[in-house]
Amino acid sequence: MDNQTQVSEFVLLGLSQQPLQRQLLFSLSFILYLSGCLGNLLTILAIVLDPHLHSPMYFFLSNLSLLDICFISTTIPKMLVNHLCGLSTISFSACLAQMYFFIAFGAADSMLLSAMAYDRYVAICSPLHYVTIMSVLWCALLVVIPWISANLISMVHTLLMSHLSFCTNRIPHFFCDINALVKLSCSDTQVNEMLVLVLGGPVVLISFVCIMASYIPIAMAVWKVPSVQGRWKAFSTCGSHLCVVCLFYGTVIGVYFTPASTHTTQRDMAATVMYTMVTPMLNPFIYSLRNQDLKGALRKLFIGNPFAKPL
Repeated sequence: MDNQTQVSEFVLLGLSQQPLQRQLLFSLSFILYLSGCLGNLLTILAIVLDPHLHSPMYFFLSNLSLLDICFISTTIPKMLVNHLCGLSTISFSACLAQMYFFIAFGAADSMLLSAMAYDRYVAICSPLHYVTIMSVLWCALLVVIPWISANLISMVHTLLMSHLSFCTNRIPHFFCDINALVKLSCSDTQVNEMLVLVLGGPVVLISFVCIMASYIPIAMAVWKVPSVQGRWKAFSTCGSHLCVVCLFYGTVIGVYFTPASTHTTQRDMAATVMYTMVTPMLNPFIYSLRNQDLKGALRKLFIGNPFAKPL
């Protein structure tokens, strides 16, 4: 049993063991990572440089883009570097650090999406009180609280994981996922598994329920709008957010909050790819393609000088 506590590094088995598939998946992962970082970075720049977008909605969107960049940068670069260097190992401390930041950024992302849903609820259902309710202080709190809460949750998981013993160091994943690490442990992991539900439940499930609940009065309010054009504009504003919500929460709930008996390595891997690579890459494109103001800001960013002052 002594050698179980002396794991100094883990072996990441990656997305596939087949050389041809690994090469194809490397190219796809690189494209998704580059697209995600570039798209989210452009979104942040467009919002920061355009004074017309200095509103709560775009404040939350810029923070979501920042979180997405951090989220995908936690796992994908390590996988790409390992492939290029012909390596598949990660040290024990680096593995815990990767798990910490993955949980922190993922949990903050989840809570921020619920804050964005609340912002849309206030904007559509209480437009006359929107400026009063969504004050600068309240908007700052809706961003700071997810960051702090997510880091505290991640710290608990990481500290508990650091005290586990491991039977093997081969992780059947492309990053240090908490579920994969728990399955490798020879220690009693009941507390770890319980806390995934106790701490993860409010972050994911309650946030998802709150988001969906906020859209019920939104849908009722929009349905009462007499103008077809106004109705479509309201649905278009919220439609992009709903697309992100369904894709993100659907895959996360499938991986972490369904019975273990229904899980397979391939199924979990595919779902994980969706919320770690695809969703962060899609976010800026979904918002920019469905939002005229953001499209205009991006157009000015490319063809105009955003620093130029009108004469």
